[in-house]
Amino acid sequence: MPETDLPLDELRRYLPDRQEPADFDAFWSATLAEARGHDRPAEFTPYDARLSEVRVYDVRFPGFGGDPVAGWLLVPAAARTPRPCVVGYLGYGGGRGFPYEWLTWPAAGYVHLLMDTRGQGGSLQPGATGDPHGSAGSSSPGMVTRGIQQPADYYYRRVFTDAVRAVDAARSHPAVDSERIAVAGGSQGGGIALAAAALADGVRAAVVDQPSLCHYRRALAVVEGNAYREIWTYLRTHRDQVEQVFDTLSYFDGVNFAARATAPALFAVGLMDEICPPSTVFAAYNHYAGRKDIRVWPYNRHEGGGQHQVVHHLDFMRAVLGEAG
Repeated sequence: MPETDLPLDELRRYLPDRQEPADFDAFWSATLAEARGHDRPAEFTPYDARLSEVRVYDVRFPGFGGDPVAGWLLVPAAARTPRPCVVGYLGYGGGRGFPYEWLTWPAAGYVHLLMDTRGQGGSLQPGATGDPHGSAGSSSPGMVTRGIQQPADYYYRRVFTDAVRAVDAARSHPAVDSERIAVAGGSQGGGIALAAAALADGVRAAVVDQPSLCHYRRALAVVEGNAYREIWTYLRTHRDQVEQVFDTLSYFDGVNFAARATAPALFAVGLMDEICPPSTVFAAYNHYAGRKDIRVWPYNRHEGGGQHQVVHHLDFMRAVLGEAG
């Protein structure tokens, strides 16, 4: 497959103007204040996963609107003092699945809180979190255009709020060193991690692999895959709502979150990615306000570095958070 986007030297310089609404910060400040008004404590129920080296907890914490959001908390069984924690977010369509699928971070000595994504989990891994809010207007099949007519109603307002509350939940557990919390994800999860890095308190590090939900206009101009397909399908039908839709998306653009995130970050990109085009990844990366690095995989699609990227994750977390044990 040929490269789908700009040459690498142009990508490294690619710094598009950001479409940012004047009330962006006020919008998110009010959203998170409302969510934290639902101050029910997170619940961590011991779960028998038949794992001798990891303690597993079935998690429920209050997310957007106080809605219960599921997750898994995995704690190294050998931990006797609080450990650094990696809060993880999932790719589009996947749910929290089973604890056995998420053993890399606890095997390396970190506590790992994996957040279920509301309303998803019907493909890939199964999920356990509903989205009771539905859609305020019409939408194309999938989740990405639900409520897209207005920022207050948009689906990712709820998801990004859940992501911040997941960090709050992790910080509340006694096994977690509250001063050493990182966020991580790929694809949709990378976009969510960018939002959490900007919005959550005290995030120390971010791993952002092949993020989606970034630089929407560019994405829709160069690819038609996966989540972005849902947006152009909607706009193909609702021809009179183009600017209205992009106004809503500007409140949820990873490029705008990147400009506010200051924790050290490790990005990754596949130069043949036909789902999250490289220019959209570099738009977020080049606007990122904190210390940063990016791993470039020239011959890979949306899988990016795959398992080859994991060693970079581990080295990065060790460098930023210190030894886990």
